[in-house]
Amino acid sequence: MTMAYIWTAMMLISVIFAGITGNYETLTSASVEGAESAVTLCISMAGMLCLWMGVMEIMKESGLVDRISSMLYPVLRLLYPDFAKDKEVMGNISANVSANLLGLGNAATPLGLEAARKMSKKSPGVASNSLCMLVVCNTASIQLIPSTIAGVRMAQGCGNPFDILPAVWLASLISVSVGICAAKCFAKLWGD
Repeated sequence: MTMAYIWTAMMLISVIFAGITGNYETLTSASVEGAESAVTLCISMAGMLCLWMGVMEIMKESGLVDRISSMLYPVLRLLYPDFAKDKEVMGNISANVSANLLGLGNAATPLGLEAARKMSKKSPGVASNSLCMLVVCNTASIQLIPSTIAGVRMAQGCGNPFDILPAVWLASLISVSVGICAAKCFAKLWGD
């Protein structure tokens, strides 16, 4: 609801200043161009999301997600010790991490929500350390293939949308490392 107020205020301020400066034509043309760009971006992003969601579904059906899950299990067991024996929660977390590795935040969100829903049953009404860690790891995820960012760059006419890979890898590795350290420190500071 707050965003609705912010967008409404921005639009009103734009109209008021266009009236004061006499730039209604500029405002109108910018509105039309912005709407056209938004539609073009949404269509190109939908194509990219469909592609990677399809890849994710193929990975799930072929058993690759299970293999990735078993590869990630030693690390995830350390991050989520309370749920190390809960295959359903760990499966959702593994799928969430896999989707984030592919840069599919939209696919990772429902998986993360499902894991959070199951985690919250163990400590209703309270965010456990494991649940906080899930939020941190989902938000500051490592991305091997930043497909959403590449889709946006491609839609904007970038010739090589994946040329940012080294920077994305470094930034995501640093952000997830700092996030995990902070979550672990706060868990020790406040304890269970």
